[in-house]
This record gives sequence, C-alpha cells and structure tokens, in this order.
Amino acid sequence: MIHARGLVQTFTTRQGKKKTDVRAVDGVDLDVAEGEVVGFLGPNGAGKTTTLRMLTTLLTPTAGTATVAGFDVVKDSVEVRRRIGYVSQTGSTFSAARAGEEVMDHGMLYGRTRAQVDKRGKELFAELQLDGLWERMPKNMSGGQKRRLDIAMGLIHDPTLVFLDEPTTGLDPQARANLWEHIADLRRRRGATVFITTHYLDEADTLSDRIVIIDRGRIVAADTADNLKNAVAGDLVDLEVADPAHRTAAAERLETVAEQPRHGLPGVEIEGTHVRGRVQRAGRALPGLLAALHEADVVLDAIEVHRPTLDDVFLTLTGRSLRDAESGSGTIDGADGADGATSRPATSAPVPPSSAQPTTSTSLTGADR
Repeated sequence: MIHARGLVQTFTTRQGKKKTDVRAVDGVDLDVAEGEVVGFLGPNGAGKTTTLRMLTTLLTPTAGTATVAGFDVVKDSVEVRRRIGYVSQTGSTFSAARAGEEVMDHGMLYGRTRAQVDKRGKELFAELQLDGLWERMPKNMSGGQKRRLDIAMGLIHDPTLVFLDEPTTGLDPQARANLWEHIADLRRRRGATVFITTHYLDEADTLSDRIVIIDRGRIVAADTADNLKNAVAGDLVDLEVADPAHRTAAAERLETVAEQPRHGLPGVEIEGTHVRGRVQRAGRALPGLLAALHEADVVLDAIEVHRPTLDDVFLTLTGRSLRDAESGSGTIDGADGADGATSRPATSAPVPPSSAQPTTSTSLTGADR
C-alpha cells in the first residue's frame, strides 16, 4: 500500500543573512502492507509530519521515490489523492461553517452527488458519535468532537488508506481513549489501512500492528511493539528489601541473572531500599533468584516485574529517552518548522484541489481557509 525508498526533504532556514540547509527527512525507506495499522513514532521535529506530507502529495520530495495505493506521489499525485484520506495535525474545519456543510462540500469535491454525500455523511456521524451535531459549528464543539469531525471528513469518500497525523494531540484522556476506539474501528469495520503519526508511546503501543520509529529524519527501527521491546531490554525486576543492610547482598544475587549495562540502559542499581535490574524472561529467572535471596537471609517487602516500554526501545536505539528528545528537539519538521524555513521541492508542487481533480482528504481542502 505504501512503498518508499530514499525519501529526502531539505528545508532552508534563515538566520539574518545566513542560510542553512537542513535535512528534515534523510533517506527514509518505508513499506506498509494493505490492512495494516502502522504507528509512525518519534519526537516532535523527528521528520514524521514532513514524511507524511510527502506521502500525501502535499510536499514534493527533494529526492527519493514513493508509491501510495499503487501510484507515484509525484507523477500520479491526483490518483493518490483520490484513494487516500488525510486528517492533519491541526484539523481543517472552518469554525464558522456548519459541520454538515463542511462534510457535504468535502465529499462533493470527490465527484459524489449531494444525495450520496448526505447519506454517507450522516452514516459517519452516527458511527463517530456525532449524532445531533450536523447543524452545529465546529467552534461550538469539544476538542474530541472536532477531531471526530476531521475523521468523518477524511472518510467521506471511502478511502482505502487513511493517514492520521497526531490525531489525539491536545485531547483529554477520556477523549483520547474514545478516539482510539474509533481509529481501531477503521480497520475492524472498514478494512482500511491506517498510518498514524504520534509521539505518544501508549498510543503507538495500543493501536499499531507494527511500529516504525524515526529520529532526526531517519528510520531507526521497524517491527511489532513486542519484538522491539524483547530485542532491546529485559524485564525490569524491582526488589524492595526489608533491611537496608541487605541491599548489597540483594544486588549481588540480582546481578547473577541480570543483563549487563548497554545502550544507555543501566545495570543493577540501588536506590533507597530498592534494588533494580533488567532480566531477560524474568518469569523463568524469578524462582532461582528468590531461592538465592532466601539462602542469603535477604527478606523482601515487595517484588515487582515491569515489561520493557517503547521509551526503553527509543533509549536503546538513540541513547536518549523519547521524553528527553521531545524537550530537546531542534529538527525542522513540516508543521513544526521554524521561522524562515522553506522547502526546496525537486519538481513543481502537486496539482491544486478542484472539483475536477479531488484532493487528499481533510486538510487539503480546508486547512488554508
């Protein structure tokens, strides 16, 4: 469904009279199979949105090639747009228009009749829990309702591939969980292929069949969440000793089964009355460890085992946690570009939207209004 090789996007930044070229995307190779839900994970500024904009024909690659839904994103951009839905990071609805009018206008740009779009739009409103909001203006909707309206606009023409760019950013936990259910339904009920960009670890872990991690414009890993976790780190075993004098003895026993420090992940650590270390397949190692602690007269108040997280994966692959990368990001990325940043496309921009040549979903028709 998506096949990309060597995608590059270069931006030029200006600081006074000085110009600097920055590679926001630096040689991305990407494959997505039909029916997959793929999470595109990385910190802000990593290149997620810029990659997405190239795949949806909004930005012409500086170098490299990509086919989406069987069509080249540069040579056949209109055919790509006919077959995909796109929900942008910032949304695309006009706040002073009625929700139903937005959906109707958007659907008719794809050549659907008014009757077809009216029927399809009201079906989507029912499925996305937007009942009773057809006549309401987006400015009077909650954040969760507006995001679901964005998704309805992205689905109005029944695309086979849906791109969701940071779909839950800014939503409260309840609205996020609700939107997750609707995103999962895109594949369950419609058989759609879904490509989600996110910097939320739990979102990628929950929704994705497979996760692609990007950092500083380059793909650093791609696999299922479980495989990524198992490959980079063991389970975190946390021993709480009853007597602080036994901390060293507990650490020595834990070291016999724990992994060695690597890739920024620590070895066995002592903090207060806690002794922690990472152990591969901790469930198998625990009986022997507990027996060794008993023989050494080490009494525990508690023992906890935590599975590795995607943040552990990111730390192992990049030497920093995703949360640290968020706070220190300086790379230019599409919607997050710095002042004075301009792209340098290799060819002319994609065909502008019109009723004769339908555009990629949501933000392509409404984002600039």
